[in-house]
Amino acid sequence: MTSSPHLPAPDRRRFLTLCSALGLGQTLLPGTLFTLAAQAQTAQADPKAAKITPEMIDAAAAIAGIVVTDEQKAMLLDGLTQQRDSIETIRSLHIQNATAPAVVFNPIPSGMALDTIREPIRLGPAPSVHHLATAGPSAQEAIAFATVRELSVLLKTRKLTSLDLTKLYLARLKKYDPRLHFVITLTEDRALKQAATADAELAASRHRGPLHGIPWGAKDLLSVKGYPTTWGAAGFEHQHFDIDATVVQRLDEAGAVLLAKLSMGALAQGDLWFGGRTRNPWNLRQGASGSSAGSASATSAGCVAFAIGTETLGSIASPATRCGVTGLRPTFGLVPRTGAMALSWSMDKIGPMCRSAEDCALVLSVIYGPEAGSSAKNIDRAVQPAAFNWDANFDWRQLRIGYLKSAFDVPAPPALKPPTEPLAGKVLQDFQQQQKNQQDDLNRTAYDLKYATAALATIRQMGVTLIPVDLPHGLHFGDQTPLLTAEAAAAFDELTLSGRDKLLTGQQPYDWPNSLRRARFYSAVDYIQAQRARSLTIDAMAELFRHVDIIVTPSDGAQLSATNLSGHPAIIVPNGLRGKDAPKPQTDEDASIHNTGGPNTPVSITFLGALYTDARLAAFAHAYQNHTSFHKLHPKLD
Repeated sequence: MTSSPHLPAPDRRRFLTLCSALGLGQTLLPGTLFTLAAQAQTAQADPKAAKITPEMIDAAAAIAGIVVTDEQKAMLLDGLTQQRDSIETIRSLHIQNATAPAVVFNPIPSGMALDTIREPIRLGPAPSVHHLATAGPSAQEAIAFATVRELSVLLKTRKLTSLDLTKLYLARLKKYDPRLHFVITLTEDRALKQAATADAELAASRHRGPLHGIPWGAKDLLSVKGYPTTWGAAGFEHQHFDIDATVVQRLDEAGAVLLAKLSMGALAQGDLWFGGRTRNPWNLRQGASGSSAGSASATSAGCVAFAIGTETLGSIASPATRCGVTGLRPTFGLVPRTGAMALSWSMDKIGPMCRSAEDCALVLSVIYGPEAGSSAKNIDRAVQPAAFNWDANFDWRQLRIGYLKSAFDVPAPPALKPPTEPLAGKVLQDFQQQQKNQQDDLNRTAYDLKYATAALATIRQMGVTLIPVDLPHGLHFGDQTPLLTAEAAAAFDELTLSGRDKLLTGQQPYDWPNSLRRARFYSAVDYIQAQRARSLTIDAMAELFRHVDIIVTPSDGAQLSATNLSGHPAIIVPNGLRGKDAPKPQTDEDASIHNTGGPNTPVSITFLGALYTDARLAAFAHAYQNHTSFHKLHPKLD
């Protein structure tokens, strides 16, 4: 939305406030309202001088889809002016991103009891690491792509030092970042000190657990003392917070070694940040997807042993799929978000991105749980006291495994509405190109579904009798998700009001600047209605999981919205590589958002679990990976 030549910027901002107060629906403000505002404006400098008129109410009511009589308009005028002034007063508080709303989202349906008894983690047999303990370049490469579990054995048995491992990964981060653009800030000094401490403790037989001495990377929305926390966004490059995020503190306590603040799409959108577009290590002409782009790319490229990502609506699932890593999106309220950028207080989740499901479980076992006894002013009140008890030997055969039957069917192409103009010349060419793009998308979907269907066959070979299920019907999950953007617009209120959103790298209609402006016309009433619809979703999903413990599904589709709304956990695991016969991407344009897929790029499969059953979900994924070994594939960068 560009500035109107008839409306000075401060008055325009005031008018946006008015429209929010009037409860406009999710839409762009039409030009007629700007005209009305300009006509109503006085010559006074004070932006509050714009008088609310009956004509403005008529225009706003038309957008909101309500009818207001002349008598009702007369009654509204004084109250709307007072409401507008109240909004301005709240804005004057300059509330920081770290301050959460007083209303705390809770995904637990009525009657559900949490398992709150925490037990020690139970590791499986130690993996063989003989091939990693030899000298030479090939061993160095193998170590770079080793699992956390393997590296932990090497460190504990003193066949490898944390300092050497840290230097190896730091060297790889520096070597490949110019091509992959996944580092925002190296934390090298901090890492070398932590590694030296870990070695001293391990030499003294003071073993803190499986993550002791393991190098990792943080998505750059986690605050770390002494280093910038940029949120990937231009205009925030020098932002600092004098705290360590709770997740960072817990990994420090576990002896893990922080190597870098990794890239994220600006304000948690996509893979484009102020330093460029993070790349997919399997195809450097493609983006890594987002928004946990750097976490996925660096893990995939063997430049960290594991990383921390976040998901609000696909930000672990999408880059994990694109880059061929394992991502565990925990149940909402399992991992505290204190010290992390807020995008949507009712949907944000922090989770591990690793080489294997077992690694994800080891990381999650350290970072989950309430901030008991914390004196911090801003703790995450959404965190539940649920236990995550990892048992590598859990008997997953006792689980009831379902699959989303309709999600494995090739979708029928939606009917393209022909243009109103005669089908000739450029109009005909554009329509034919739309038809071709649609058919190409359908071909790519059908090709990828072969891998998803093969996953079902593999699970049956594991001795599982799969139960067909489907998502609840009639709840319109996608129409509930605008509440996410409404919360994001509140989280970044001053970014929009100040005009600093123009500094962000992405300025397309689908980028944050436009989306956050649009969200300001999503009324409080409609937001609450969406949250009420979300309650119906929570109840319906709870009913679904009364019949199965785990659901197998392709990693995209309607389940992504449904489960992020309902708070259910998901683990996204590599499921092979597309063959040479794979349909080519829609375009080979470098870094285009349409350059996805194609030969020799990863595919994934997703396992969904019931609320707060993340441990058994990871156990089933661990069993699947032991059966398939797709997680051991990695890109060849040299």
